[in-house]
Amino acid sequence: MNGVHDLGGMDGFGPVAPEADEPVFHAAWEGRVFAMVRATGLLGRWTLDGSRLSLERMNPVDYLAASYYARWLYGLEQRLQAAGLVTAAELARLIGAGTNRPTPVVTVDRVAAMIGKRDAGRRPGALVAKFKPGDAIIARVMNPPGHTRIPRYVRGRRGVIDRDHGVFVFPDSNAELAGEKPQHVYSVRFNAREIWGVDAPERDLIYVDLWDDYLDPA
Repeated sequence: MNGVHDLGGMDGFGPVAPEADEPVFHAAWEGRVFAMVRATGLLGRWTLDGSRLSLERMNPVDYLAASYYARWLYGLEQRLQAAGLVTAAELARLIGAGTNRPTPVVTVDRVAAMIGKRDAGRRPGALVAKFKPGDAIIARVMNPPGHTRIPRYVRGRRGVIDRDHGVFVFPDSNAELAGEKPQHVYSVRFNAREIWGVDAPERDLIYVDLWDDYLDPA
C-alpha cells in the first residue's frame, strides 16, 4: 500500500528530538491501549500483518497528526468492527459503565507469558529458494492496494542478495487472511547511490529484508 505510513527516505518533517529518560507510556490511556491490543490479538480474528493494514488505512492527515498510540487505538477500532465484535454505535458511547464487567480475555497469570512470546512468522520446511547470496536482483515496481513490506524507495532498484534468512509468512497475503504463502526472505544489499543518487556517500550501503515475491533476477 502506498500510504502515508511509508515515510522511509522522506524528509521535511522536522528534526527528531530524543526525549531524555522517556517513560514507557506518557499517559495512562496509552498503557490501556497497549493492553487492549495485546489482549484482543489472542482472539485470533486477525493477523499481525492485518493489524498493520488497519493502521495504514488511517486518513493521511489524521495519521500525521496522531500520536503513536492514537494510531494503535484507531487500528484496534477498525479491526474490532471488521471482525463483528463491536458496532460503530457501541464505540460511540461509553462501554462497560455500571457494575457488569465482561469476562477478561487475558487474566493476570497469563500476562508475563503473553508479553514474552515472540512469533517471528518463521515457517519450517525445505522450500526452494529463488536466489542465493551474491545473486543480482531488481526490486519489483509494484503498487499493491493492501499491506506490503517493500518500501517505495527500493522499488525498481538494483541490489545483491547478501544472505538468506529462511522461510517466513508472506505479509501481503497474510494481512488479508488470504493464506500465509510462505517464502524465503533475504537481506538485500543496495548501494546508497543506487537509491538516493550521486548526492549519497559513495561507500554507504543499505540492507533491506525482502521476500521472494518482491524480487526479480537482474
